Amino acid sequence: MTTPSILILAGDGIGPEVMAEVRKVIDWFGTQGHAFEVEEGLVGGAAYDAHGTPLTDETMERAQSVDAVLLGAVGGPKYDALDFSVKPERGLLRLRKEMDLFSNLRPAQCFDALADFSSLKREVVAGLDIVIVRELTSGVYFGEPRGIFKEGNERVGINTQRYTESEIARVARSAFELARRRRNKVCSMEKANVMESGILWREVVTEVHAAEYSDVELSHMYADAGAMQLCRWPKQFDVIVTDNLFGDLLSDAAAMLTGSLGMLPSASLGAPMENGRPKALYEPVHGSAPDIAGQGKANPIACILSFAMALRYSFDLGEGAARLEAAVETVLADGARTADLLGPEGGTAISTAEMGDRIVAALSA
Repeated sequence: MTTPSILILAGDGIGPEVMAEVRKVIDWFGTQGHAFEVEEGLVGGAAYDAHGTPLTDETMERAQSVDAVLLGAVGGPKYDALDFSVKPERGLLRLRKEMDLFSNLRPAQCFDALADFSSLKREVVAGLDIVIVRELTSGVYFGEPRGIFKEGNERVGINTQRYTESEIARVARSAFELARRRRNKVCSMEKANVMESGILWREVVTEVHAAEYSDVELSHMYADAGAMQLCRWPKQFDVIVTDNLFGDLLSDAAAMLTGSLGMLPSASLGAPMENGRPKALYEPVHGSAPDIAGQGKANPIACILSFAMALRYSFDLGEGAARLEAAVETVLADGARTADLLGPEGGTAISTAEMGDRIVAALSA
């Protein structure tokens, strides 16, 4: 068998710092008989600075050929004045679109050591383990027509919410398949009360469920009500499936159930390649945090847990993923905290590099 291949696109801001800690974890797995062929490239502002584009054709081609892409973060105020077509985020959107990564998995897991750190009560979040499955390549972020136009004496901004049956059906199947490996429950969220795309979403999800996944418990909820229920009692959910816009909003809301954006990984998956592995991109949910870049304050856990998802979904190393997640749990239980994980009582923060070192040490223990 060929050595599994990974393309690292560290990106901007804190991206290179957190990705350096992932490299330590990758190297550790190499010592355990699970070597990876790793190469690096540029994306976002870093690519624009070097090449005048947020993603070169060469990097895009390489991303299509590797077994998994690991991405850090993109963007920053340095690039705010750029034309929309070359903003750093366009590089990430191009990766998602051209790799056809239609299923975005965003877990929200509350580690016991951080249950008191959430703004919600301990009993609400302790033991939380849910996954939001967000459709990623269609909807209002990609629909046409779009743009800013002149109507009479004023400008109007237009974005189009558009979904086809097949786009809804394939992400629904992704959610149902995931639920079968978990607690066998899916809640589909949309706005069928006010949006035609929401009506179609509910109809198609219901049809796919009846035809192929009747063994999975299915419920429906309006997305605004779902946001409220995530704050009221999130443990009622197992897998939530929703569209691109609502998934973006709901997954960030779910981040605060865990205590910090620095704790949330994600996986963006597409159709299987010839070797059976899915097209895949793994990245932390957090942004580039340029205000703390280069200061050793960033939390690398979300990026490290994103690699754990790669182990599970791309490399069929579920035991390795569980071991890595357990190592993170151990380090947190021992009281290690980066700056974002210090509660109101304060304390002493460890650096980005020290958090990575402690996680590798826990893997070795």
